Amino acid sequence: MTLRQHHITHETRKKRNTHYRILRSCLLFGIFLVILLLALLLATHPSITSQLRFPSREKQSAASNSLGKFKLIQVHRHGVGEDYQWHKSIDVDDEFIFQANKLYQEEVSALGTSSADELWTSHENYSTDSPFSYAFDLKGTTINLKRMVDRDPEMVESYLDFAMRSPRLAAKVELEWQDEDVFAPDVTDKETVISLALMSSNAYVAIPHTGNWRNVSAPWNGSESQNFGWDGDGLRGHVFANEKDNIVVISIKGTSAQGIPGSGVDETTVNDKINDNLLFSCCCARVSYLWTTVCDCYTKSYTCDETCLEKELRRKDRYFSAVTDIYRDVLEQYPTANIWMTGHSLGGALASLIGRTFGLPAVSYEAPGEYLAAKRLHLPFPPGLPAYMEGVWHFGHTADPIFMGTCNGASSSCSLVGYAMETSCHTGRVCVYDVVNDKGWRVNMLNHRIHTVIDKILTDYDEVASCIPPEPCVDCYNWKFTPDTNPDPSSSSKATTSTTLTRTSPATTTTTETDTRTSCVGRNWLGICTEYR
Repeated sequence: MTLRQHHITHETRKKRNTHYRILRSCLLFGIFLVILLLALLLATHPSITSQLRFPSREKQSAASNSLGKFKLIQVHRHGVGEDYQWHKSIDVDDEFIFQANKLYQEEVSALGTSSADELWTSHENYSTDSPFSYAFDLKGTTINLKRMVDRDPEMVESYLDFAMRSPRLAAKVELEWQDEDVFAPDVTDKETVISLALMSSNAYVAIPHTGNWRNVSAPWNGSESQNFGWDGDGLRGHVFANEKDNIVVISIKGTSAQGIPGSGVDETTVNDKINDNLLFSCCCARVSYLWTTVCDCYTKSYTCDETCLEKELRRKDRYFSAVTDIYRDVLEQYPTANIWMTGHSLGGALASLIGRTFGLPAVSYEAPGEYLAAKRLHLPFPPGLPAYMEGVWHFGHTADPIFMGTCNGASSSCSLVGYAMETSCHTGRVCVYDVVNDKGWRVNMLNHRIHTVIDKILTDYDEVASCIPPEPCVDCYNWKFTPDTNPDPSSSSKATTSTTLTRTSPATTTTTETDTRTSCVGRNWLGICTEYR
């Protein structure tokens, strides 16, 4: 190539590069103008933003989770003990709200401002003079649950009865399960967690015996039941509804006891204590020979009749049967609604047990370990699925010995006031606030109160506690549980009973067994039964 040709080639490349630079500059300037015009258009017409098909992930999540307001619509009262057949409910209408809020304010005035937080939270963001008309804010999200195909209460209770009487045969029954997308509370949202805790707190607030109570169970003599409603002993359940999104939340009242959880002593205290000691002790609250047990299943030192214990839990005058009836009535009234369960302490454990039984999302607060009770009740566990993969969440903190399972032993604060809280294992996930390390709290039974949890933990932390699988846990490892062996051969057997299990498949299983259980009417100083009936 000659020098002239080389010069021409160089000039050509130089002109071409100049053209490329000019073209690129024009293109960048055009893009800048388009972006500027879009920014001006969006600034002058904000409504266009909502029409875009690519919202941010945060906005998209918030839009899908937003729900309408939840309000109290019904109150249930279910009898226990001798009154276990009594079940009433009352609709929360305008007249009821007026009367209830009026008496609530009178009670607050009588207690004084220093004790008013025993009835409702004292936090400024959630304080109210009318808890029965309070509107709750919740968010929801879709989760995948493995649930029984047939969750009809009649079928489920039939299966539980069958499993209690013939556990070996029940283990061979192949229940039908399916994976379902279920709308559940968003337990990562702080407002949702606080609102469910407030609903749990709401079930403690006493209301007047006013309005028209409805007989849910079969009618009975009016003179016998005239004082049954809010007055008298029984299990309470508050029902909250969001008609916009067709969601119902059932809040179960927890333990009332002076110095322990809840809001002081009331008419449910005696049976609250009995059911606490039955559900969360190793064997009928048999801590030592000095204790009065709540059932007759203790046989000898660290040995318990497992069959007897299971029958005690399933008795119709116990809380599990009562809360099942409350759920059944709500389901009949709202057959198409998404039903969520919540509660504090004993109420939280019962909410969790019902959630497991019928495949419902359940959120509890400071609930004692309920895994042992779930096993004794023979509640359905999905095959091949760890318990923590289900829709049950337990919120608690490290300064609560009842939630952590450390309030046991003869010298513990629970034992000193007559509570045998010996379990620590939870089903589902646990969401624990480490207030001992974060805030320097000391472990104290008074930290179990729902208002302490709301006012000083849930509202104080910026983030919701992470919900994780519970650590490996074993309850009552030093106890031996044996089948019913009828320790007194001379005792008379009860009438033969039979249980029939009906399933969706054509198969029907029937079992007939003789109930040979006896009752102990006398014990020696070691706690060994010496006289039966």
